[in-house]
Amino acid sequence: MDAAAAERSAAESRLERCSHTAFIEDNTLYVWGGYKVVGGEDIVLPSDEIWLCDLYSGTWEMRDINGDKAPDLSGSCGSYLNGTLYIFAGCDPVGYTNQMFSVDLTEQNCTWKKVTDTKGTTPSPRNKHSCWVHRDRLIYFGGYGCKTIGQVQNTTSASFVVDEMSWATIGDVLFRCWGWNNEVSVYEPHTAMWSTPETRGPAPTPRGCHASALMGNKGYISGGVETLELDMFCLDLDTWTWTQFDFSPSCSPLGRSMLTMTPTSDHTLFIYGGLGIDGNTLNDVWQLNTQKKEWEKMTHQHKDKPRVCHSACLGRDSDVVVFGGSSNMCLLMDSVAVLRAPSQNQCSDVFMFQTQPCSLFRLCEDLIAENSEVFEEQLTWLPSKLRNKIDKRVTFFSSTKPIVTA
Repeated sequence: MDAAAAERSAAESRLERCSHTAFIEDNTLYVWGGYKVVGGEDIVLPSDEIWLCDLYSGTWEMRDINGDKAPDLSGSCGSYLNGTLYIFAGCDPVGYTNQMFSVDLTEQNCTWKKVTDTKGTTPSPRNKHSCWVHRDRLIYFGGYGCKTIGQVQNTTSASFVVDEMSWATIGDVLFRCWGWNNEVSVYEPHTAMWSTPETRGPAPTPRGCHASALMGNKGYISGGVETLELDMFCLDLDTWTWTQFDFSPSCSPLGRSMLTMTPTSDHTLFIYGGLGIDGNTLNDVWQLNTQKKEWEKMTHQHKDKPRVCHSACLGRDSDVVVFGGSSNMCLLMDSVAVLRAPSQNQCSDVFMFQTQPCSLFRLCEDLIAENSEVFEEQLTWLPSKLRNKIDKRVTFFSSTKPIVTA
């Protein structure tokens, strides 16, 4: 292996991860956090770096994040709003936390800031939760975490399921009860205000490791519980009313957790992968028409890429851009417990699902890039912005694998 190949291999290894935060802005995929397995042990990845993949060229770069950096977190929830990445809760080296950190990614030098002096009641420490970004608000749902005895006494059994009882001190607070919740908590960055809306209707059972998606003024929740078929709930974010979808068991996806759900149109949700209730890492794709309330199993070209704990973001032309995750999560079972075996099947590749025909412009763009030597003279006639795009596509097609730079 030559020096360039060795450097590329080392950089790709740094990208391998599960349970990370990812989002797309201006056709750039941003990736932060997560964990990987090294020597049979889960290693939480550093919080002071963020990776960017230019989806035109397929090239990666890493940026440092300075300041009052977030601790290295597992199971945290990252949300992108108006140029700022917010990280809430998760597990740090000490244990569960309910701290929030933010970083303005539009700045030349990115700097972490710890979010303090908030108003209202901050949700209890947790991980494996999710978030909808709606009307400049961060709306969190569910997760697994801890509560005090007093908090549990003031919580209905339908919104918090106690998993175990043990003592833990976080800050100056003594926590006693651990379990899953289905709470909805709202944070408004402009006012630094936390609030808890009163919801109505059939709420999802308490859960974590689920998938969430936003379409219009409705937030969707699916999976994360041991049900034979995949369930689906919808929360109207104007009236705070839950609705549960009823499906025929004969045409529903297998129940699963650690899946992804991506909105690809005004009424379509795209489901990919996850850990099935049968213990297998899944590679199937389903689309849900939320108007007809009908599932459709899709054929696709990525059957060789089962994934769990991955990310799936909406790209240009309604592409679903998948990154990372594990291709084979192993579970160990005995008569007492079900445990996840540390697995070294973490992935660092980016691949896409095309959900609609490519635009004529995109087809022409790629045709020129794939045959750049034929159009060498004509390329000099292009406006600089368009020429830059074509040059990036040339880079993409000139490499059999995306180029990684650290």
